[in-house]
Amino acid sequence: MKSNLVLALAALPLLGIEGCATYGPTWSEVTGERYNVAILYRRPALIEKVDGYSSYITNPIKLDPGKHDIELGGPAPGWPGGAPLRSMTLTLEPCMRYYLNAQFQNNVSPDWQPVVDYSEPIAGCRTTVAAK
Repeated sequence: MKSNLVLALAALPLLGIEGCATYGPTWSEVTGERYNVAILYRRPALIEKVDGYSSYITNPIKLDPGKHDIELGGPAPGWPGGAPLRSMTLTLEPCMRYYLNAQFQNNVSPDWQPVVDYSEPIAGCRTTVAAK
């Protein structure tokens, strides 16, 4: 009885490994945070879905490099229902972080377009795997 309890407790950490996604040594990242704060009528974007999936718990969101369909929401305080959702297709390069923002036409209109505000290399990411 005691040995079964010890085995069950030893197996608990292994159960969590099954559901975790692992990335590396190469990945890409997207975030809705602003990089350039001096651009007029630009606001952070809310990443609603990537390739039809939502509920990401990390920021920035880690993704495999390649083509992705990204659905964004623009923050629209004061507008009933908020700003409309917009979609963009983006080809993510390996080891790059992309800052996706909402570019509004002005301060009073909820009309906006998704933009890539900035992209930068990810520290610690490798684009090639070293030979063993």
